[in-house]
Amino acid sequence: MRTTAPRPGPAALNGYGRLLLVAVALIVAVLGSVLAAAAPAGAHAALTGSDPKQGAVVDKAPEQVSLTFSEKVAMSDGSVRVLDPAGKRVDTGKTTDLGSHTYGVKLKPGLPDGTFTVAYQVVSADSHPIAGAFTFSIGAPSATKVTLPDQDVGGGLVGTLYDIARYVAYAGFTVVVGGAAFVLGCWQRGAGVRPLQRLVVGGWLALTGATLVTLLLRAPYTGSGKLGDAFDLAKLGDVLQTKTGAALVSRLLLLAAAALFIAVLFGAYERREDAKEKRDLAFGLAIGGGVVATGVAATWALAEHASTGIQAGIAMPVDVLHLLAVAAWLGGLAALLLCLYRAPDIDAAAVRRFSRVAFVSVVALAATGLYQSWRQVGSWTALVETGYGQLLLVKIGLVAVLVGVASVSRRWTMRIAGEAGGMAPEAAAATVVEQRTSTKKKKPVAVAHSSKTGVSAAVDTADGKASGGKGGGPSGGKGGGSGSKSGGDKADAGKGNGGKASGAKGSGTKAADGKASDGKEPGAKAPGQDKRAAQLARQQAAMDTARQKRIRDADPHRSGLRRSVFAEAGVAVVVLAVTTLLTSTEPGRTEEEAKNASNTSAQQPAGPVKANFPFDTGGKDGKGAVRLELTPGRTGSNDLHVYATRPNGSAFDLPEVKVSFTLKAKDVGPLPVAPDRIATGHWSASGVQVPMAGKWQVKMTVRTSDIDQVTLDKNVQIG
Repeated sequence: MRTTAPRPGPAALNGYGRLLLVAVALIVAVLGSVLAAAAPAGAHAALTGSDPKQGAVVDKAPEQVSLTFSEKVAMSDGSVRVLDPAGKRVDTGKTTDLGSHTYGVKLKPGLPDGTFTVAYQVVSADSHPIAGAFTFSIGAPSATKVTLPDQDVGGGLVGTLYDIARYVAYAGFTVVVGGAAFVLGCWQRGAGVRPLQRLVVGGWLALTGATLVTLLLRAPYTGSGKLGDAFDLAKLGDVLQTKTGAALVSRLLLLAAAALFIAVLFGAYERREDAKEKRDLAFGLAIGGGVVATGVAATWALAEHASTGIQAGIAMPVDVLHLLAVAAWLGGLAALLLCLYRAPDIDAAAVRRFSRVAFVSVVALAATGLYQSWRQVGSWTALVETGYGQLLLVKIGLVAVLVGVASVSRRWTMRIAGEAGGMAPEAAAATVVEQRTSTKKKKPVAVAHSSKTGVSAAVDTADGKASGGKGGGPSGGKGGGSGSKSGGDKADAGKGNGGKASGAKGSGTKAADGKASDGKEPGAKAPGQDKRAAQLARQQAAMDTARQKRIRDADPHRSGLRRSVFAEAGVAVVVLAVTTLLTSTEPGRTEEEAKNASNTSAQQPAGPVKANFPFDTGGKDGKGAVRLELTPGRTGSNDLHVYATRPNGSAFDLPEVKVSFTLKAKDVGPLPVAPDRIATGHWSASGVQVPMAGKWQVKMTVRTSDIDQVTLDKNVQIG
């Protein structure tokens, strides 16, 4: 007889559990459509300014081109290229760090008039590549033959593979850390459960493989975008010199230590029988595993979001704590789900312990997530108007759903912990199964056949009685567990073989006594008897397994917990996907700063910079006004004109006028200018150099007599 163990199927997911699964499916579908229609994720540094500016027309060729970013970037020689109208490079190729996130490249002398193109490709401090281009003109705009590639840096096939590897790495870290923590902290007997071992080892393999792929793809991801460059050893060597490359190599070394930890956990620890030794080993594994997990989490914190921006010293440890809390909750959830379906003997105490771990993890996630959200978004406007803020709102909504489903799981856990009708749920379920089994009229029957005697017997496996004659003794006793008599005559079988019939002790069937016709000794086992015994043993094991599953399925509390945990796991997969997208999206704070800088630049009036300075030196004839004009009013060389008038509007011939410029934000200046008098009430100076754009403080010193003078100041935007 073949016994097939029942498998949980759609019929088992009814009622509230089915509603949860439908909700998860809807969330996945809606989120998938939103993310599919979303624009490609941007990087985390933005170009906030340049000199010359985008679209600017300058009178003469500048000596260098400078670019200012929202944060520090990694820039090598050749990262900035300047091309003339014919598409020929006119820069020297060597970039310099000018400070304050500004970088410059020198230009060759003797440049012709026309439109020039500036193309840049750099890597932001949080490891994401950025690229772009803008134009400026010398003398007057002209046609240009420069063409730039349409593919965004970090995109294409390489970008897709890189993003997949990053997601697999996050998922693998969550599973290996959360699964190991579940074994050590919640269910130590799980160290001997084969499905749980496969889960943790699979997480380690996924994380290790994804890290290797990320390391190989790093060069083409931040550079050419060609998949073949992944195997260029020279470029791989350049990657190893970067912060991201060092973090990936460190992660691989830590994963080697993690492999040893896993081997001990599922090897020596699982085989250890002495309680004290096992407890001491568990303590050591918890300390060592915690250090390794923290180190692996730190490889993300040191190379991505947390390492840049404001309060980086606080953000990095907070990010490590956030990642560990995610792994403890979601990775432990995956382990619990696996055990509920593949390890029916998991006890209620393990479920209760995980419930407490999950609660602490959720509290840690809420605290660290709130801080990270403030740091990366910065304002309510950025939360609703930037791509990062909108993705963050999606993640918050998904986490809220996840917490809601987790509360349902927690209620099922509390019910399992209680007692139903004076007995534990498992015992109650066993009673139900026994009652159902005892009411069945038809009992399983096995047929034993002796190829030697040609006699078959129907064996009742429940009480050991033969259907063809008088029942034998108890199983294993004299006469065997079933009789082999047929035809009703006790001696018929013996007569046909030259001897009388007798029972073979412990054989389970009666065989012919005396020597058989083939010359074998009396009591020898018939051919195929061992094979039949093994078949019966397998059937009995299958029946025991089926009974355990029936007991498990008969417990409504455990079935409800399986459904809610399954729904949690579905939402958790989507949360990890959104988290991966967030790490490759420009933070709302950075995007808003770049937008504000662009708007400020666009709002500046074109043409000369003008400023009026009313003055009163306090002496006789000491009142008037001074008007300053700076032409063309941008970085580089400018012409300065100063006009002085009396209160009645007539020209005021002042004894002395002095001007100075100070850029306090960059600690530049004061830059003094002494204009020459060219007419009554008119002073001028040519070649006034303004080194960079910004809010400059202009100080005007006016003297009306030998002892009467005053110094006035005003802030103006130049460039």
